[in-house]
Amino acid sequence: MVRIRALEPWTDPRGGQIERVLMDNGTLAVEVLSLGGIIRSLWAPDKEGERANIVLGCDSAEDYLTQQAHLGAIAGRFVNRIAKGQFSVADQHYQLDVNQAGNCLHGGHEGFHRKNWQLGTLPDGVRLSLRSPDGDMGFPGNCNIQLDYRLVGNNLYVEILASTDKTCPISLSQHSYFNLDASETTLNHQLQTYAEQYLSMDETGIPTAICDSKGSTLDLSIPTQLQSLIGQEEFTSTKGIDHCYLLPQSESKLQRFGTLSSPLSGRSLTLYTNQPGVQVYGANYLQGTIGKNQQVLKQYQGLCLEPQQIPDAPNQTQIAGSALIAPGEIYHHISRYQFESE
Repeated sequence: MVRIRALEPWTDPRGGQIERVLMDNGTLAVEVLSLGGIIRSLWAPDKEGERANIVLGCDSAEDYLTQQAHLGAIAGRFVNRIAKGQFSVADQHYQLDVNQAGNCLHGGHEGFHRKNWQLGTLPDGVRLSLRSPDGDMGFPGNCNIQLDYRLVGNNLYVEILASTDKTCPISLSQHSYFNLDASETTLNHQLQTYAEQYLSMDETGIPTAICDSKGSTLDLSIPTQLQSLIGQEEFTSTKGIDHCYLLPQSESKLQRFGTLSSPLSGRSLTLYTNQPGVQVYGANYLQGTIGKNQQVLKQYQGLCLEPQQIPDAPNQTQIAGSALIAPGEIYHHISRYQFESE
């Protein structure tokens, strides 16, 4: 049984209120905000059975609206980068909002992470909905999004449906920063993944080619301490891991991506997803962001696992499709986060 209760709302400095809901099934507990579909807190048990929060967050709407790290939010209408913020559908050219190194990152300055979603409850979780109007950050079409967070045992399910009335690239992802032992760094965490390919990138993070990870520095086929990646040549330009790993085409079935674990707390997180890629981001530029209790967060203090379509997909059809959703089609993202302790 999932117990769901409303928490005291926050005042949105832009006007209105931001709703807060806590859902708890006795194993996991999650606090969700209507702002950005944000997961503010996620409590999971450690090897002693003690629950503690394992995601980074903020204490106020003002702090969330000030930070640029997308802490815990849904990134969209297109997560990751679109080169130069430009793409074409047939003979129609579109210019998007440009907000990072000449590209459109995570949907632009006013992406879904800054929208106030409608929030309701389900028997086992919460449902958020959003309407993104035609031309929002330059994206074509009125886009309707439904986001479900559900608790089942030791699993958090994230399921997203979206549709549009004009053909548009859509790729949404949950952008939580996980820290499985509440320390000031996740470099002591270990990551193992079943993905055997990754995308090489140019200096602005735009994909250039599919590469095999086996035998390379990006080979995470066995549990690898994140500290060991720091200083390696492949991670110099990004100051740490910030790479998109590819999963085999699966006809939208859930596939096991890999496991993040903390030897200190005994907690582990295994991610399953139907998305073709997962961006692994080591919080390389997190330093200076204000977190809970006004704590100044540090570089490498969290790790993001972002299931998604291929970065720059509308301009990279030779890699894995275009991520274009046409009128009458449904974008479907489902990911399962399985938490264990030992």
